[in-house]
Amino acid sequence: MSVTLNRIGLARDAYKGAATTLCAGCGHNSITNHLIKALYELGVEPHRLAKMSGIGCSSKTPAYFVESAHGFNGVHGRMPSLTTGAKLADRQLVVLGVSGDGDTASIGLGQYMHLIRRNLDCTYIVEDNGTYGLTKGQFSATADVGSVQKRGTVNTYEPIDLCQMAITLGGSFVARSFSGDGKQLVPLLKAAIAHRGVAVLDVVSPCVTFNDHDGSTKSYEWVKEHDEAILDPSFIPYFEEVQVDYEPGTTTDVRLHDGSHLVLRKLHETDHDPTDRSAALRVIQDGRRDGQLVTGLLYVQPEAEDFSTRERLPERPLRDYTEDELRLTREQFSEVMAELA
Repeated sequence: MSVTLNRIGLARDAYKGAATTLCAGCGHNSITNHLIKALYELGVEPHRLAKMSGIGCSSKTPAYFVESAHGFNGVHGRMPSLTTGAKLADRQLVVLGVSGDGDTASIGLGQYMHLIRRNLDCTYIVEDNGTYGLTKGQFSATADVGSVQKRGTVNTYEPIDLCQMAITLGGSFVARSFSGDGKQLVPLLKAAIAHRGVAVLDVVSPCVTFNDHDGSTKSYEWVKEHDEAILDPSFIPYFEEVQVDYEPGTTTDVRLHDGSHLVLRKLHETDHDPTDRSAALRVIQDGRRDGQLVTGLLYVQPEAEDFSTRERLPERPLRDYTEDELRLTREQFSEVMAELA
């Protein structure tokens, strides 16, 4: 039996991980499968991939893909700190953080906000089910007003919209998708990984145990009935010939820093421009007003300067420096002390 290899000579099985321990039918498992497909098709080298996570059902996900990659499962809500440290230590790493709506929008909200405003070069996936699946189904901070718990309790608190927050704080790639829509999510994942800067993907991922019933706005049925896709994305990596076959005026072609292209066929009647920050915020607010879940690439700023570039950090990984290279001379030390005087 022949096995199809990707551009670096690896089979798709090389991007798989341990068997999942999540509930059968969990949306998080679908996201894992989409990630495996995206990483395989991109040809990401496993030894260059760093998978980071915090605590929660979502934070188990890194165990289920690319078993041979680096990984760190940290303290609840502190994944952004781990991600920042990994990227500052080695700019060559492809850093991919997986978090949840509890891990991000509650205990980790402050860390999420500062990672966004610094525009750290990483992909930040939020597996968003609007509930605390590990602690028996309480509402999370992303649950919509009027959402109904499985046991009948109604949510009366305003939700935190992680995409709206990311755009406001200067996130340079912000998208929302659905775990059950691989056609949309896979190209968005590819583009997010190729993007230089922070790429936030808020993926609605139904919890089949606690939040997949009538009255939930994070259920499979609700999302299918209320999904309003604004763009149909196609991702063309830098190592493939760029050919756009859509009619003029119906597409937006976004060129990323590495030469990859994100071709966006417009579906929404307003012809959403993902490079317009005000328009991105407006389309989110309009969707909420109309009771729609707006999905697709909401905002992108390909030319934004990422944190490592802004801070002039070396391209060379810190582990490769010798003690002699890192130690200040007496003259350099004196200059530093004089600046602090």
